[in-house]
Amino acid sequence: MAAPGRCSVSAAFWEHLRRLRLQDFPCGLGSWNKSRFDARTSPRGSQPGPGADPAGQEEAMPLGEESPEALMGLLSDQHSPWALPPDCSPQDQHLREMAVLAPKLVRGSRVFRVLRSLRIVGKAVEEVDKGLLQLQQLEELILSANQISRITSANLPRTLKVLELCCNAVADLWDLCAQPPPELQHLGLGHNRLCGPSQDKYLTADFWPNLVSLDLSFNNFTDLLGLVSQLSSLQKLRILVLQGNPLALIPTYRGFLVDSLPKLSILDDIQIGPDERHQFHGLARQPELVRSEAQVVVSIGEIKGIPDPSAHQQLEVGSEAPVIAYSYCVMYEFAEGEEIEDGSSVEVTKIHQHPMVATLDVDSSARDMRETKGQQEPAAMEEPKAHSAKVFVTPGKPWADVINCSYRKEHTAKDLVGLKSYLASGTIVSVMEEKVVSWPVNADPEENAVTKGKARKGLQKDGTKVPVPRDKQKKKKEKPCELRSDPPIRRTLGTRRVTLETLLATEDLVATVCDFGILITEQPLQPASLEAKDRKKGKDKSKKPKAETESQASRKTTASAKGKRKNKDSAELEEGGGLQLVPLTVQFQMQLLRWPSAAGTQSQESMAVAAGKTQ
Repeated sequence: MAAPGRCSVSAAFWEHLRRLRLQDFPCGLGSWNKSRFDARTSPRGSQPGPGADPAGQEEAMPLGEESPEALMGLLSDQHSPWALPPDCSPQDQHLREMAVLAPKLVRGSRVFRVLRSLRIVGKAVEEVDKGLLQLQQLEELILSANQISRITSANLPRTLKVLELCCNAVADLWDLCAQPPPELQHLGLGHNRLCGPSQDKYLTADFWPNLVSLDLSFNNFTDLLGLVSQLSSLQKLRILVLQGNPLALIPTYRGFLVDSLPKLSILDDIQIGPDERHQFHGLARQPELVRSEAQVVVSIGEIKGIPDPSAHQQLEVGSEAPVIAYSYCVMYEFAEGEEIEDGSSVEVTKIHQHPMVATLDVDSSARDMRETKGQQEPAAMEEPKAHSAKVFVTPGKPWADVINCSYRKEHTAKDLVGLKSYLASGTIVSVMEEKVVSWPVNADPEENAVTKGKARKGLQKDGTKVPVPRDKQKKKKEKPCELRSDPPIRRTLGTRRVTLETLLATEDLVATVCDFGILITEQPLQPASLEAKDRKKGKDKSKKPKAETESQASRKTTASAKGKRKNKDSAELEEGGGLQLVPLTVQFQMQLLRWPSAAGTQSQESMAVAAGKTQ
């Protein structure tokens, strides 16, 4: 019996049978078919089997009864009110057809004798109870997407050949392997909480002598050598799924498995051909090549869509502007716990010293996204260990219409569990702008007014400059211009999360163009030319009424300028020469290195091509 308050398989099964309504019209026994199953009036004197021909049974039907053919039509017609819901299985349809042709066979507990397959998916089942033992002919049991954390093999029918437990919370196989069904051919344990090496010992022929197919995908197995040594005893194993485990991130993962399990025909849903076996021949005898680490290459290409910052410089500081330098970079996060090779330590040291980089915590936006995702996922999908991340930044580049970062970095991750969690969550990519204002050593922003006043004193009454002695001019020319820089001003131009889940499956490359949308910037006011000012003065003198104020005239001039500009823009658009707004985009690529592969991955040109295909 099930524990109080816990949903058992038996309870979910009976609820499912009530939903099928096997005893209600057009199924079961009733006034609509009573004469056919009355032994005293039926000329056949026996019950029709499930394979009987409905048309052969059609005779002169008594008034008020329906023929088997008509009743079956009500079940098969998708527009019928008695049709099954779309999520029902073929087994459910078979039971309802049997309830029309031979209703006594599926009445009460007799249904246990005819049921071969049971599918209970997404019903919040927590316990596999003894009630299943009543299904004496059961061969297939599918309990996916439930909340099962422990399954006792003594409660499973011995006739089982298929057991599917995908997307549950199974963390230990000890109870399942106590008395496993001896004829089991497929065992599905994908998307659970199994961790090695404590669970590896239960995956041998001692428990599963007839196993042909095994699904262990998206668990947390990390010991590739230990797992393969246990799986090698499964002589009938032909199909194996291990993708989504941390050990699948090891570069030699697939090659080592292909060579170590010669009878395997399909690995991670990919057929193993003769060429692949020849390519990896001998790798099983080189276990020293199987290192518990992963190699990931991040490449960042072109940045497009950043407006020219020089258009704002005059608006901000006027005609006596200091030296203003703009630079742009791309930031991304990567799983913390990587070990830095000697050859890249200099680059990483620079990154860690960069004031824009946080090395101990994740960007708040990235953390919020992961927390939101974690709330939406079922309990079975929770990771036993949350990952942390470091933030890396490309070298700053000056503004251009197209900024080519030409960035490539190889990460070596030792923490495979943390890397798996990081790939499942995705990475955060941001475009940053850094602005540095530099002033002459003798000048200060607060002293600009004083400097301007002194400059005015050096002018004569007529507006001409007072001549400067030649010796002072020479001194000024010889003196170098030293600049003092203010603290840099940084701002984020765009942030986006990049999905990396495909790297946990069979894909090796994620190449995308991050689109941050169009940057909305405030355009500076353009100073009027001297000629325009003269024309304006002439109009004011000749046409402006005396009662008209200067502000009113200014507003009229502005409105006129807007109208002219609008007409000009319209003309440009008609001619096909109008300006088009370009969204801010960044080419981003992450590649998981597999064996055999060259030490260097794709070049920047191939990265750009791959990223362009995803647009």
